[in-house]
Order: sequence, then structure tokens, then C-alpha cells
Amino acid sequence: MGIEMKKTDPQEVPESTGLKASAFEDPAAQLGEQETWADQVKKLVRQNKLAAFSAVLIVVIILMAVFAPLVSPYDPYAQALKDRLLAPSAAHWLGTDELGRDMLSRIIYGARISLTIGLVPTLISMVIGTILGLIAGYYGGKLDFAIMRLADVMLAFPSLLLAMVVMYTMGGGLVNIFIALSLVNWAGTARIVRAQTLSLKEAEYVEAARSIGVKSRTILLRHILPNCLPSLIVLFTLNIPSAILSESSLSFLGVGARPPSASWGLAVVRGKKYLFTEPWLSIAPSIAIMVIVMAFNFLGDGLRDVLDPYLKEQ
Repeated sequence: MGIEMKKTDPQEVPESTGLKASAFEDPAAQLGEQETWADQVKKLVRQNKLAAFSAVLIVVIILMAVFAPLVSPYDPYAQALKDRLLAPSAAHWLGTDELGRDMLSRIIYGARISLTIGLVPTLISMVIGTILGLIAGYYGGKLDFAIMRLADVMLAFPSLLLAMVVMYTMGGGLVNIFIALSLVNWAGTARIVRAQTLSLKEAEYVEAARSIGVKSRTILLRHILPNCLPSLIVLFTLNIPSAILSESSLSFLGVGARPPSASWGLAVVRGKKYLFTEPWLSIAPSIAIMVIVMAFNFLGDGLRDVLDPYLKEQ
């Protein structure tokens, strides 16, 4: 007499197995109907007009920086001493500096430096922080203790102060700014990712994957990291203005970009001596810094309202 094998329905898994039926389902099903990126963009535009306008402004600034040779009216490095310190006019919308260089052209080219320093070191520091946060949160123990104590040391000092130490040690220049900002800004990301990993590794779908022998690396990359992405996207947009301000501050203090670089921070410090006679030399790059920093901050706030699951529940 043969034995009839009955196919087990996930809904009929007994509680004694220690796994609920929902653990066998797709993790996305546990979260309800998922919104697409298009739906989230529409929600952002509908709920936060300021964030949507900031996103458009950032795109315009990026395009302006990419196509700077086509947009700028003059060569930003060409000197014309006979035209030095000219006031804003139809020929030079933002005037000229002490070497006769067109300020509008230098601000347009300076957007390249600010955006590059805002994006590249922020991306590098977030990659470092994400990797260390995942490892610390998932494996725990002494590894977690060592990583978090190192992060505490990094957070105990102002990031600008640490960046200055690195810059004084390695010297000025844009490449060294990349290295300095990448090394000092990873700790905050590591703590956030670790906190989310500690919560997510106890989820039922992670326990189910672990029970059937899925490797830890696969669990981290396929189950935990994707659920950290919304927070990482928001954190990325909020860290970019911090990096831009750090570059401007380092250049202002004389340990950042070097002449004849068209850095906004460098333009502010070079125009400081003419503040009461030709104020546009410092005001124009200062406004450029303020606009791009505020745009990224407003965009980050809007993305947080759309992507943060805790705000969605409220």
C-alpha cells in the first residue's frame, strides 16, 4: 500500500515549527501593496511643492555645470587686468574679480567643483558606512563593538576639524579634499544602517532564509540592504550640502582648493578684502552656495516625507 504524500500549504505550517506562514511569503507581501518610483515622485510633487522645485533647480544646476563651456560667456581663467573689478553690467552680469575674470563664468564653473565634491565624497563615505553598518548590525559581538567604538571616536570630533587635520597633513587640493571628506563622514551612516540591520535581521523572512541555509552575504545584499535604501537615499541628499559647505569652509580657511581653481569658497575668501568696495565678489558665490545647499536640504526633507516608513504610518 503506497503512502500518499500531501503537499503542504504554507498557510498550514504548524506553529510548533517556530516559523509562521507569513515567513514563506514574499517579503513585499508583508508590507502591503508597494508603491512604484513613479507613484512616489507624483506623491512628492503633490505633497511638497518646495521639494519638487528644489529637485528641478538641482537638475538645472547640474546641467549648467555639465555644459559649462557652452553656457558661460567667458573663459573663467582668462585674465584681463584692464577690466579688473568692474561692477555688474550687461557685459559682465556679476562683474569681474581683481584679475579681470568674469565672475558669472567662474561661478558656473565653480558649480562643477561643488557638485563633484558634494556627490563623490558623500557617495564614498556612505558606501563605507553602509558596509560597516551592515557587518556590525548583522554579526554583532566584538566586531560590532570595535566598529561602533571607532564610529564614536569619529563622531566625538567635529567633521570639519578632522577634515582640516587631514588636509594639513596631506596638503591642499581637490583630490585631498575627496579623501578627507570621505574618511570623516562615514560614522553617521554606519550607525543608522546598523540600527536598521539590528531590526531587520529579526524579521520573519530573514529567519526563514537563514533556516534554509541561505548565506549571510546573500541575506545582507538581497534582504536587508534593499530595505535600508529609502533611508540611505534621504541621508545621501542631506549629506551632500554638508560636504559642499565643508569644501567651501576648507577653501575659505586656505586648506582646500587652490588658485586658480574656480571654487565658490575660494571666491568668497578672495573677495573678502573688497567686501566694502566691490561686495559682489563675495556675495555672488555666497548666494550660489546658499541656493544649492538649501535646494538639497529641501529635497532631502521632501524625500524623507515620501520614503520614511515611520512617517507613512503616522
